[in-house]
Amino acid sequence: MGTISIEHSDRLYWLGRYTERFFITLRSLDKLYDKMIDDKYGYREYLGYFGLTDTYTDSIDFIRSFLYDEFNPNSAAYCLERAYDNGIVLREEISTKSLSFLQMAKDTLTRSNDKANVRLSLLPLKDILYSFWGSVNEHIYDDEIRNIIYIGKTLERLDLYMRMKYPYEAVHKEYVRLCKNLRRVPKDTPYRYNTRYLSHIVEILGSEEEYLLHSDKAIESLGHLFDTSEVMA
Repeated sequence: MGTISIEHSDRLYWLGRYTERFFITLRSLDKLYDKMIDDKYGYREYLGYFGLTDTYTDSIDFIRSFLYDEFNPNSAAYCLERAYDNGIVLREEISTKSLSFLQMAKDTLTRSNDKANVRLSLLPLKDILYSFWGSVNEHIYDDEIRNIIYIGKTLERLDLYMRMKYPYEAVHKEYVRLCKNLRRVPKDTPYRYNTRYLSHIVEILGSEEEYLLHSDKAIESLGHLFDTSEVMA
């Protein structure tokens, strides 16, 4: 196979990240619905995970913003739009079929905004996203392309799990998965991870004690793992 360009590699990486961020945002908001039945300000803990201040009038205002506001960089709509933007450019690599599932997700999210029962109308999104990942596996024959997408997907999940204070067991599973994906990166690809930041991640996530003490440093290192402005491995 021919080595793919840095630009397309970066888009593949962010396709994986934004698609996973969309999925986890939806899942988190669904859990918050239940929490806010008993505590109308229950969403504030979620905001705190990301260092965000509460600028919302109430829980309904918060949910509407985090579901549908495309100008809110933390919203489901924003993440899905960014995933779709990358998918459009990559449609030859990921297949038109895979791209169609992202379009389907966009349509489903938009239609749910007018429904009386928003949670019910969002239920199909889970299966649509699973279908997207199934299509990616089915229609991408280039292992490097598939692997870069999955590196982005796994890295995003690991990042969010740490920010949302998931238990070490869950975080460690994603850390191990990320390491396996990184080992599959071809040696001749120009899209390389930064070994210095990877060593920080390995040191911190190798034990529960280090994770509890230094998860913030691990999150920071994840953000620089594919920083192309620095010397890559």
